[in-house]
Amino acid sequence: MKLLYKKVLSWLTGTSLFIVFAVVLVSSMSRYTFNAPILWSEEVAKFAMIYGAMFGSILCYLEGIHIKFSFVEDNVPAPVRKLLAIAVDLVTLVAGGVLAWSGYLFVLKRGAILAPGTGLPMYLFQCAMIAGGIGLILAALIKLSEHRSSAAA
Repeated sequence: MKLLYKKVLSWLTGTSLFIVFAVVLVSSMSRYTFNAPILWSEEVAKFAMIYGAMFGSILCYLEGIHIKFSFVEDNVPAPVRKLLAIAVDLVTLVAGGVLAWSGYLFVLKRGAILAPGTGLPMYLFQCAMIAGGIGLILAALIKLSEHRSSAAA
């Protein structure tokens, strides 16, 4: 399960980054070669970057390469380190829920507004908060189940 989830997150992150690269490249070429800027390019690149950051942060959390205070973790005994890891996973679970819920409320209040560059409804872009929150919840549940299965073994 964890391996499949990491592969999906890797593909989503990579796709988001590719969209940013492709849109900025085509926009720059259009602007400087044909003197015809693409009006929606900056907006699409910005929102693809936001989705990529959400997916990438979840992937980093699952891999254990996210930003953390490792000096605290390195200077405590193993049983305390295990409790710290569980505490971090529980905090991540709650933070994912708060992020998803606040994203949902944000979409309800401002989702019908049209994006000025693309003309698309903003909820398509604002759903990155919901996707990121749900993704964090899933990742935290996976890591908590790993703690549980390692304790049982």
